[in-house]
Amino acid sequence: MPQEMKHQEALKIAVETEKGLICFYRRAAELVADDGAKQFFSRLAKEKEEQAGKLFRFYKGTEYGSLDEYINSSCTFNAEAMKELNGLEDVSVKERRAREIAMAKEQNLEKTLRSKAKNIIDPGVREIFEQMAKASQHHYEIVESEYARMMRMPHETDINTFVRE
Repeated sequence: MPQEMKHQEALKIAVETEKGLICFYRRAAELVADDGAKQFFSRLAKEKEEQAGKLFRFYKGTEYGSLDEYINSSCTFNAEAMKELNGLEDVSVKERRAREIAMAKEQNLEKTLRSKAKNIIDPGVREIFEQMAKASQHHYEIVESEYARMMRMPHETDINTFVRE
């Protein structure tokens, strides 16, 4: 069923969604031991901050304060995922699980955003959701590649080597 959503509503949802992933990626960076993994999750958090900043510029609401205040405020998003990561003792399991959760979150987010976009009447609002879905797909691919590297799976760039052998 077509859905009428205002630009500001869509922007608020988008900003809050990005904030949830920023929180998750920051926390994952704190919890993993591998320096490469720390940098990886920190980079994803930074990319999400940039995305949130692009959206935040157009959001007219005042409940969040400034972008820096909002991004650095305490976070209740993704509480179950954070609790799960905090409860894991084995460092290698924690690092693997952080990537698995990240892949699931990005994949679910993309699917949800694309589903919502199909039902939105306003083309400008639809575009916000479609762009966020595209960004989530891109982040999923990045996390998936990092997961494959960590698990010592053949990387997609190695496929010609394995196919020929």
